[in-house]
Amino acid sequence: MNQLNLARSEVLARIQHACEKANRTAESVELLAVSKMHPSERLQQMYQAGQRAFGENYIQEALEKIDALQHLDIEWHFIGHVQRNKTKHLAEKFAWVHGVDRLVIAQRLSQQRLNSQAPLNICLQVNIDDQDSKDGCKVAEVAALVQQISLLENIKLRGLMVIPAPENTQAFTDAAALFAQVKPLHAQPAEWDTLSMGMSDDLDAAIAAGSTLVRVGTALFGQRSAVELDTPQV
Repeated sequence: MNQLNLARSEVLARIQHACEKANRTAESVELLAVSKMHPSERLQQMYQAGQRAFGENYIQEALEKIDALQHLDIEWHFIGHVQRNKTKHLAEKFAWVHGVDRLVIAQRLSQQRLNSQAPLNICLQVNIDDQDSKDGCKVAEVAALVQQISLLENIKLRGLMVIPAPENTQAFTDAAALFAQVKPLHAQPAEWDTLSMGMSDDLDAAIAAGSTLVRVGTALFGQRSAVELDTPQV
């Protein structure tokens, strides 16, 4: 078993253990491989290990990988901050966008998603613990955004994405409560099924609180050796 196979197996085992402790099935939590700053060759190796969903933060880097790996059946997730002038590529090239935090962003994604494509899955990014340095809408804005965005065409509003401050596990519980609270406001409540929270260091606590998707990079690929790209986040 090569290094990436082993790393993925260890993360899946960790997810299963966390689910067992929370009286949940391992199938109730999806593993998203955060592949930013790792070359396409590493993604292909992780794909060969069985991984299908990959998350990218930088649009130019992501587009290059999407082009290089177009022969693979990869489900591409954009998990970086979304700027309104960069939505066209996201609407056309990705299956999921996790960083939607304003109505205008959702409207642009709806308008720019091709009618020939399946609806674009999106999550609302919520600044769950009101950090000055974090993107995301305010908790008080979530209810109205769910009502408005769930009515748009060509997109499917699936749930919430949060990135709490380190060791603030209470924020996971708060996010899960918010997720349940606003579900009845969704125009299609059955589509409201995704709570994207938890990373390499805190996925256990996130799963205990109810996460359905964990975003894992370091535990899968190791520490990034590349210098941070100059490409701005979108």
